Amino acid sequence: MPVKSKPRPAKSRPGILEKLRSRRAHVVIIGQGYVGLPLAREVGEAGLKVTGYEIRKDLIKSLNAGVSHIPDVPSLAIAALVKKGLYRASSDSSVMADADVVCICVPTPLSKTKDPDVSFILSSVETLAKHLHPQMLVVLESTTYPGTTEELIKPVLEGSGLKAGKDFYLAFSPERVDPGNPVYGTRNTPRIVGGHSPACMDVARAFYEQFIDSVVAVSSTQCAEMVKLLENTFRSVNIGLVNEVALMCDRLKIDVWEVIDAAATKPFGFMRFYPGPGLGGHCIPVDPHYLSWKLRSLNYYARFIELAGDINTHMPEYVVERIARALNARQKAVSGTKVLVLGVAFKRDIDDIRESPSLDVLRLLERDGAQVKYHDSYVPQVSLDDMKMKSVPLTKAELSRADIVVILTDHTNVDYNQVVADAKLVFDARNATGKVRDGRQKIIKL
Repeated sequence: MPVKSKPRPAKSRPGILEKLRSRRAHVVIIGQGYVGLPLAREVGEAGLKVTGYEIRKDLIKSLNAGVSHIPDVPSLAIAALVKKGLYRASSDSSVMADADVVCICVPTPLSKTKDPDVSFILSSVETLAKHLHPQMLVVLESTTYPGTTEELIKPVLEGSGLKAGKDFYLAFSPERVDPGNPVYGTRNTPRIVGGHSPACMDVARAFYEQFIDSVVAVSSTQCAEMVKLLENTFRSVNIGLVNEVALMCDRLKIDVWEVIDAAATKPFGFMRFYPGPGLGGHCIPVDPHYLSWKLRSLNYYARFIELAGDINTHMPEYVVERIARALNARQKAVSGTKVLVLGVAFKRDIDDIRESPSLDVLRLLERDGAQVKYHDSYVPQVSLDDMKMKSVPLTKAELSRADIVVILTDHTNVDYNQVVADAKLVFDARNATGKVRDGRQKIIKL
């Protein structure tokens, strides 16, 4: 519900552009997770004072002690900012009253029916509305459906009596975080920004130009919201396509990895995507459904999105089917078989298990009666419904004890030559064993 408060006179505050350009602005970032903390680091290192607003008390304590929980953000970087007085974490929402800029970086998951869950955004905006003041810039970075900024956020904030584009500034700038990417981070990834009005756009661009190498302005918040959904829908649809090609190649008895590598030699008109056990992470499995949901409200069925989602969602079942076939060929049933899974993170060399298809594969194998263990040096333990599992050491004994070793995440710190040498049988869903030469008769690839 809109929150009524008495607006403070605009003349009592210096212009925000002046404060941004002189690096005197105070920035509050709501949410200190995979998006918010990397953003806080870059803002702080640009010389702007940052407060990370968080509700998790244990996280606040560790951040204020200079300890990062995000692998892409070294603890040394946070500790240095804390020491300089440029960063602190807080659960006190009153910090927003003194903020010149507030960035909202909260989760936007899907419900069980794959409808958008914007409750975290709404909660953040309702809290912020109590502290909104003239000259404040409010930016939503959380991925959501086109129209969210104008239809959902703007009315709540304007319930304070202040008007967007006149009294305060409102913009949308989608996060483009790629966890574990060694080349592209927050600073050197071009930033899309869309403002509610030209004045909002000018202020938002001035903010991001303080710490982003390239800022790309678009005509509206709706356009910026759509840009992010196109980016991740593009990936989802193409991964769905290559996953279906993998299913086809299985029927045709063709190595899909060889097909992809050969096709990639074409210098134009082809982009390399790889199949796998399914989609994972906080973006690609989720974001396209935001667009699909929005279009359903406009009586349009997003066929590509729904079809790609169907293929990608069923890949864990296909992986288990392939495992069962591999065991059957050796006169073994899944039930009672010892299975060692390598990797439960959703992608290599990170600790993020959000939406990881590996967890679905583990559940399916457990359901079918397999005796499942897993190894992942990045993920010491996982919860599967009511069951907790701990990572086992990757030893010769564990490898040789398993009836089949299943590679679901291709972490680079694993010696796959040794895995193949010690294992009885390997099912490789990531082509991690592509360069292994000895023992190839043991390897079955997706």
